[in-house]
Amino acid sequence: MTQAMPNARRCGSRVAHQLAMTGWIAIILVGLCILPIAEARAQGRFHEAIIPVLGITMEKDPTGQVVYLVLSFEKRGDDGGLAVLFKSTPGRFSRMTQTAIEEAIYRTAHALGVSPHSWTVMLSLPYPGVTIYGESCTAMVALSVAVLARGGDIPADRVITGTVTPDGHIGPVGAVPLKLAAANEAQLRQVLVPDEQDGTEADWETPFLMQVSPIGSVAQAYRAFTDLQSIP
Repeated sequence: MTQAMPNARRCGSRVAHQLAMTGWIAIILVGLCILPIAEARAQGRFHEAIIPVLGITMEKDPTGQVVYLVLSFEKRGDDGGLAVLFKSTPGRFSRMTQTAIEEAIYRTAHALGVSPHSWTVMLSLPYPGVTIYGESCTAMVALSVAVLARGGDIPADRVITGTVTPDGHIGPVGAVPLKLAAANEAQLRQVLVPDEQDGTEADWETPFLMQVSPIGSVAQAYRAFTDLQSIP
């Protein structure tokens, strides 16, 4: 994953004053939107998490970065198909990244033997003016979705960088040394990396107090990610 991170950290809002009747209508509509979410929460079908992803800046001399995504998951009562929604503000996801994330969720679900056809996933990037490019965040997003789908908790101190291949493996990505340095600075103590590395990568050293675990398959990544000895 590569990120464009302009200096724009601007956030603005504009409040328009409406007639009293219009205000009441807006309140009623908001309430109607909240009710299904509240019901899903009560039934344990709706989950939210903030997850880290590793990337690099788009500069002549790039640096590693850790950004955090807001991930929402709902297991619906129908089998109408996987729905993956991307908010376009404050930050956004490139079209290629959106497609890669959706493919990774499908491939991860298939590798773990679960159906994603009742899942609704929403992703938000809470950084104004920032765009995520590339595919190296896709394994992290897809594994996090799988954990939430099983009602689990996403560990706060670990992250994975990599893609998900059609045959259920964790695919190689570039700039691993830069990403490890960024993860170390963010105090992420366990980083899962593809066991197959980009051939152009230089050798890298594991930062002090960090555990770097090479991972081959989605199943191995899920077990390492959740500390489970087997997949339920």
